[in-house]
Parts: sequence; C-alpha cells; structure tokens
Amino acid sequence: MNISQQLGRLQRSIFRIKKVPRFLILLIATIATIQFLILPALTQQPVTVQVLMSALEASQWQEFVEEFEEQNPNINLEILEGPNETNLVEDLYTSAFLLGDSPYDLVYLDIVWVPKFAAAGWLMPLSDRVSEDQLSKFLQGDVEGGRYNGELYRMPLRSDGGMLYYRTDLLKQGGYEPPETFAELIQISQALQQQTGVEWGYLWQGKQYEGLSAMFVEILEGFGAFWVNPDTLEVGLDQPEAIQAVEFLLNTIEKEVSPAGVTTYAEEETRRLFQEGEAIFLRNWPYVYPLAADSEIAGQFAIKPMVHQPADSSGACQGGWGLGISQSTKHPDEAWKVIEFFNRPDVQKRFSLATGYAPALKSLYTDSELVAEYSYFPQMLEVLEKAVLRPPIAQYAQASDILQRYLSAAITQTMTPEQAMNRAAQETRRLLGD
Repeated sequence: MNISQQLGRLQRSIFRIKKVPRFLILLIATIATIQFLILPALTQQPVTVQVLMSALEASQWQEFVEEFEEQNPNINLEILEGPNETNLVEDLYTSAFLLGDSPYDLVYLDIVWVPKFAAAGWLMPLSDRVSEDQLSKFLQGDVEGGRYNGELYRMPLRSDGGMLYYRTDLLKQGGYEPPETFAELIQISQALQQQTGVEWGYLWQGKQYEGLSAMFVEILEGFGAFWVNPDTLEVGLDQPEAIQAVEFLLNTIEKEVSPAGVTTYAEEETRRLFQEGEAIFLRNWPYVYPLAADSEIAGQFAIKPMVHQPADSSGACQGGWGLGISQSTKHPDEAWKVIEFFNRPDVQKRFSLATGYAPALKSLYTDSELVAEYSYFPQMLEVLEKAVLRPPIAQYAQASDILQRYLSAAITQTMTPEQAMNRAAQETRRLLGD
C-alpha cells in the first residue's frame, strides 16, 4: 500500500467518528498528511558518525573518508581534529566521557587506553559483531591488546612494536652476525666502537615517560621477568630477573656502550643519532625505517627481534591503534560499518601504502605490492609476532608512572637497581589493592 492509499484510509477512518468537530478532523488529517510526507524524508537523512584523532592522522584519513561516504551515502564520517600529542587526545576523550555528553560515536584507541576505557564503561563490547575466525587474520598481539577481562572492545587498524636496528655494514666489517643475546650486544658494541670509531654501541629510550616503560617491557621479557600479571595482579618488579634487567641497562651506560645522556633520550633523539651514523644498534619503532632509508646510512642497516637471555625469548612491546564504539553512541551499527570498512584488506593495504604504517592484518606483510614498497615488511612481521603487551589493567597509567619514576632513579644512579625495583613493586602492589 502506498502513502496516498494509507492517507486515504486514515482520513476515512477519522470522518467516520461522528462526534469529533469537523475543524478538528481537518486538523488531524492535515497533521497526518505532514507526517506521511515529511517523516520518510527525514529518516533518509545521513547519520553522522564522529571520531577524534590527532590532526596529522586526520589528514591521512581524508581520502579514505571520502571513499567510505561514497560507498555509504547514508553515513557522514566526521573526523574531529585534536592535538598531535597522544596524551592530549586521550585527555579530550576522557573529559568528554566524564562530563557525560560525549559527541564521539567511535573512539580511536591507542592500545594502552583499552583497559582504562573499558573498565570505565566507555566502550561497547564487540565480540558479538566479529567471529574468532575473522580475528585470526589479524596479528595476535593487536587482537589481545583490544581485549579487557576477556571481552573485545577494540578492532585493530595499524600495528606497532619495538625492534632492534643494526648497521649491516659495520657488522660485516667486523665479521659479526647480528646479536641474539644481551651479552653479545654489549660485546659486539664494544668491539666495533674500538674498530670503527663509531661513538656509541647501543641507543635506547631512557627518558622518564611512557617510552621508558615500553622499552623496559622488552628487556623484562628478554630476562624472563614480568611487570604485572593481569590475571592474578601479581607484581614481578622485585624478582631477581627484573633487577637483572635494570642492571643490564645501567651496564650499557657504565661501559660507555650507551651515552650517559641516554637517560634523557626519547625516540627522536635516538633516531637522529642512529641516522647520522653515530651508533651501531638502536631500539626503536617501525616508523624509523623509512626515515633512515632516506638518510646517509641508507642500505646499510636492517632490523631484527630484540635480544634476550640464552634461555629466554625475545619480546617486542606491542603498540598500535584501532577503533572502538562509544557506549553512549546513538548509531552503533553505523559506527560498526566504519570499522568494517577500515578492516578490509584492500583498505588497510592502501592505507599502509599511503602512510607507511604497519598494518594489523598478517597477510599484508607478504603482499607483493607492499613488499615492493617496503622491503622490510617480512622482517617486521617476524618482530611483531613476538609481541608483548604492557599490563592490560585499568590502573595502567598509574602503574606506568610508578615504574618510570623508579626505573629512572636506577639508571641515573640515585638508587640502586634493587632499591628502585623493590620500591616500584611495593607501590604497584598498593595501587592494585594488595
């Protein structure tokens, strides 16, 4: 039955009601006509889905936003530009959710935000929207980083992980294979520093900030140690293996394998020194590779998983970004369509080609077109498959602050490694309610 037929039936029904005044009947009929003619048009208006991200990344998304809207004319995808500093973007999300009037339908999540946002009830569970078979196509670390208490709250978009960069020309010159253990790293560094005149052996992030915690997660894994067990909330920072991990870092400074100033270095300071030919080894993230490939050491470096103790395994601190659905959104299905679009292999592939970001889908690391553009992707896959999560606990930010303070005290020698880790463990246990 079409609208005019429905309207005619309604009008006839109204006129059969004898006791209603005629002017009121006409008014009701007019209102009914307006509803029938206007409401369908209103319901066809596009829904707006909003998400906040850094200004830099918002510009990188724009081409894909236009494509999404062409394919989904009933949805406007609106990216709100925030500051480029990750912590400030997190603060904006947090403030909006705490005030209870969040405009965001989607949340673009750094992996370490997931436990906090999920525990606060700001994210919608996603497990009923995606199968385990679909999730198996993504890097395991990225998927696990989107879970909290067994529930999935974030779908991966792009990955990240810490890795060891090394100078292939200098190792070849000295007759060395890339190191596998902490001891080999120091031994090769000292030998090549002496043989080649390169000033530093090993660069890492020692500044008191989140990068220090991320770097230390890898050293802990390499020593068979741990920070916090998320299932039991057991704290392992004062265990002998964790103290040995701190002693290794301090040892690199004392042996002048690493500069004393490394305790003030973040990613960029270490990257620049490595690119300028001032170091043999560097711990850093994937973003360094294309930058170094366009520097004076182009063609003279490679990447590999981090070193470790002989009896233990390598670990790459899992980073990366993905999309969750805001618990307060009025448009969850439309928000999910955005997530589905960016999880498509062809979209993730083109996004990686356009930006150089590491994709979250495993198959793309051996895609011929991507490998032709980024020859190191197969080696990066080897690194990312050894991912280690920072503790997925709701109090992660506070736990990281504790670790940063005491680890900084140890590597600047205002405390011994044992004193620093004992205090870090005690404070962390109090934080977790033990």
